[in-house]
Amino acid sequence: MALSDNLRGALYMNVSMAAFTINDTFMKKVTQTVPLYQSIALRGLIALVALMILARFFLGGFSIPKGKDRPLVLWRAGFEVISTVAFLSALMFLPLANLSAILQFLPLAITLTSALLLGTKIGWRRMSAIMVGFLGVMLIIKPGAEGFDQYSLMGLAAVVAIVGRDLVTRHISDQVSSVTVAIFAAVSVMTLGFVGVIFQGWQSITLYEGFYILGAATALVAGYLFAVMVMRAGDIGFIAPFRYMSLLWAIMLGWLFFDTLPDAVTVLGAAIVVSMGTFALFRERYFALKGARGAA
Repeated sequence: MALSDNLRGALYMNVSMAAFTINDTFMKKVTQTVPLYQSIALRGLIALVALMILARFFLGGFSIPKGKDRPLVLWRAGFEVISTVAFLSALMFLPLANLSAILQFLPLAITLTSALLLGTKIGWRRMSAIMVGFLGVMLIIKPGAEGFDQYSLMGLAAVVAIVGRDLVTRHISDQVSSVTVAIFAAVSVMTLGFVGVIFQGWQSITLYEGFYILGAATALVAGYLFAVMVMRAGDIGFIAPFRYMSLLWAIMLGWLFFDTLPDAVTVLGAAIVVSMGTFALFRERYFALKGARGAA
């Protein structure tokens, strides 16, 4: 039986979130024994080759952005570099589920930043959801507690950089293909990795470590491809809440690979963030449908 567009989109979102979380898991595993920037460089090289092959034979090719799109793509790549370094630096020391829970604040952070910087109107309900969601983040990172350190701040820095990246992405015209944007980001991150190697050093890797790096690169490309497919299937208002499945994947993979589970306070904070984010998404969908009916 054929799936409806909405169910197909929900499936794609789940696969995308699983792939991205597998990438995170493998990178956390390999950076325990391989220098961070070497891991970034090798993963980036493999991902870039895969993206170039996909662009050449399946995704319509690669082109250099022109006009106002060029600086926007470069700015996006810059934010990608910052978010990657901040996220992976935090990931080396924070439990996978805790960092994933912090990232669940992203939809709320994007909504708030759009209101502050772009003049997007949000009502008191969504603003309240953002404030309560931020309290949830505070429960996760536990400021003032023993578990709060510079790596929790790196996780928050990753959120800020991803917000910048996504807001810039919204201004890139449709003439620039998604794979072109991804390739520019991959080149930037890979270049950072090789520059970092100059200062951090290079070491030979085992077959075991090579497997994790290859797996991370493969999962990263798969996550990207399914994320693109999500935008082309079903009602995004129905599909978007399924992005929170990444938290469940993070809890499961963190337990399987690192024998760690989030404590009760972290689970409470994550539940608050996810519920507030889901509420904000449904409010945005409500106003979008209301606006569409008004224009009809």
